[in-house]
Amino acid sequence: MTLFSIQNLHILDSAAIRLDLCRGDCLAITGPSGSGKSLFLRALADLDPHDGEIRLEGKPLESYAPWQWRRQVGYLPAESSWWLARVADHFPGQAVHLYQQLAEVGLSADIIKSPPHRLSSGERQRLSLLRLLQNQPRVLLLDEPTANLDHQSSALVERLLQTYRSTHGCVLLWVSHDREQAARVANRHLHFSRQGVWVEQTATGGT
Repeated sequence: MTLFSIQNLHILDSAAIRLDLCRGDCLAITGPSGSGKSLFLRALADLDPHDGEIRLEGKPLESYAPWQWRRQVGYLPAESSWWLARVADHFPGQAVHLYQQLAEVGLSADIIKSPPHRLSSGERQRLSLLRLLQNQPRVLLLDEPTANLDHQSSALVERLLQTYRSTHGCVLLWVSHDREQAARVANRHLHFSRQGVWVEQTATGGT
């Protein structure tokens, strides 16, 4: 059953993108820098003007209030924003569950007392993912979620996302420059080129 549908969407000079993604699908998105991968995610998050039609569970994007869409279709940018004094302030009422998730991505419990600006980019990246998952989105738009992480931390994040995907039956759209990772985590694959050409390929991983 289709959960997330994209029809006749153009990114830069690409041909019309048409995709139907079912519950549990993970779409790896690859391509060189500047080919439109991040713009594609921003369009799906309804952060930039776009053409085409995007539907969640058969309902068009336009039928959702902006806050409803962003709660259901969660977007993890490459660089996240933090506006409160401490990490803990961004997770109100989530202490018990948060402590468990911190350990799952290789972070210590003490990190919630820290000001976000004092953390490394990799620490902020993992915390941004945990913050996003608090809303339990049906679709996750992930712009290189492991780009600033070492191999061990990347493996932990991959495991967390795959567990979330299987538990919630959600859809992941995962931008990655790591071809091995793309093959490992995804069952579908979309490739952008600088010429604006995209080709969907069937992947063997992501099970």
